[in-house]
Amino acid sequence: MASAVCGRFLLHRSTSRFLFSSRAVPAFSSPFLSRGHRLEPGDDELYQRTTVSVMQKERDGGILINSYSSAGFNIDGNRVFGPCALLPPAILQWNVGTHKDITEESVSLFHMLEPRIELLVLGTGARLERIDPSVLALLKRKGIAVEVQDTPNACATFNFLVSERRVVAAGLIPPSASTALEVQQE
Repeated sequence: MASAVCGRFLLHRSTSRFLFSSRAVPAFSSPFLSRGHRLEPGDDELYQRTTVSVMQKERDGGILINSYSSAGFNIDGNRVFGPCALLPPAILQWNVGTHKDITEESVSLFHMLEPRIELLVLGTGARLERIDPSVLALLKRKGIAVEVQDTPNACATFNFLVSERRVVAAGLIPPSASTALEVQQE
């Protein structure tokens, strides 16, 4: 009689709470006591609460740019010479020479990625350079935000976004060698 008055309860393992059912069921007719019973949608409201989570193994962090020079980049201890495309977790050589070589074709690898990237950081070298508006329009149509900066700032921005676990990629052109400190001979 007590089991007919009281609702049945189950211990929810992940939160250590009791879940109460509004249906009163005698303990001897519980489907959990029978070995061969398989839950069907109509058997129990817990059937609808069943969820499955698939978790991918992810690296603790993403790839980070340790340093840059006029020759290339040091990315997680890997030396990359010349322009590169960072598509975490991949590091690829990027076939561009200057900001003028950033075309719809050269950025096509960024919008074909799966899962789709949220943001593309473009480093245009030692100075911030203007990118062809048709390239920016293509990336916008594909749902990718673009941040165009000089390469030193682009590296810092990329590292910051990776540390926030954002889905980000980068196209980087090494900055040219600085001539600011050279002494002119007379």
